[in-house]
Amino acid sequence: MNFQHVFFSIFVGFLFSISSSLSQAAEDEIRRLINTRFPGVELEQINKVKGIDLYEIVIEGDVIYVDSKLRYFIDGNLIDLSTMQNITRARKSSLEAEAMERLAMPLSDFPLDLAFKKVNGNGSRKMAYFADPNCGYCKRFEKLTLPKLNNVTIYIFPYPIISDKSVPLTQAIWCSNNREAAWDDYVLNGKTPPQSNDCTHPIDKILAFGKKMRIRGTPTLFFADGSRVPGMMAVDELEKKLDKSR
Repeated sequence: MNFQHVFFSIFVGFLFSISSSLSQAAEDEIRRLINTRFPGVELEQINKVKGIDLYEIVIEGDVIYVDSKLRYFIDGNLIDLSTMQNITRARKSSLEAEAMERLAMPLSDFPLDLAFKKVNGNGSRKMAYFADPNCGYCKRFEKLTLPKLNNVTIYIFPYPIISDKSVPLTQAIWCSNNREAAWDDYVLNGKTPPQSNDCTHPIDKILAFGKKMRIRGTPTLFFADGSRVPGMMAVDELEKKLDKSR
């Protein structure tokens, strides 16, 4: 979503129909307009910026600023020159941390029926990871790290976000007679599975769940206690994390 286009459309078109102060009525009107015109965009917060005539507006974790008369909006970093603090970056970090805390859930609450399952040893420790089959880091992770783990159950969520080519590929893997083998054949050996047009698959559900969980890159790892790690981990580091998060 291009937020500049969103707010240009909303604020210029309704500049003189909305109150000049950010009253509750104005806030309600902004929320209504966004929900009506852009149903896929969630306006999360409207906050006054301390010390200056700006209001912080949060949409899907992104931060922009408007003045109290709704005459201007700023899409960029707000920096306090007296301290050289990047106020926007600090707020985004805070908002992201708050969101991650709200979203945290134990692995047992994940839709594990949407994942491929691999078991090493007795499978007593558990983890999940979201992977695009065309993700180079995911391929390295599966070749060099996952086979070395002991006594672990690994839930692999196919998460095609790198390119449009990943979506039909992931669907074909899911629709194979042996999904786990088809996944390994492609990720480890580069063997593409045959396409299938008559198979029901849950890829859209996985993408929706990933979006809800704010998974923006692959690999993203999750552990039994609900903690997450974006990116790869070394074997020793991953072993310690699995033990700690039982």
